[in-house]
Amino acid sequence: MLDNVIMLVFAMISIALLLNLWRLLRGPSLPDRILALDTMYINSIALIILYGLLMGSPLYFEAALLIAMLGFVSTVAVCKFLLRGDIIE
Repeated sequence: MLDNVIMLVFAMISIALLLNLWRLLRGPSLPDRILALDTMYINSIALIILYGLLMGSPLYFEAALLIAMLGFVSTVAVCKFLLRGDIIE
């Protein structure tokens, strides 16, 4: 039963990832595109965690943590670049 639920959630998050990709490509403004990219990495983290649950391996959780840290830093860097024009002061 749990395998069926994981596959259903996997399909739902994949659809959400495709919708985020559409917003990234067709976003009306730059902040919309940044928000779509931020949401895409959060959805990819969820997909990796679900795959780790399905396979029963703790290695995927470490990969998801690494992607979460890199995604946060990259979002902060891009937002800082948009506000100030440079990343390092």
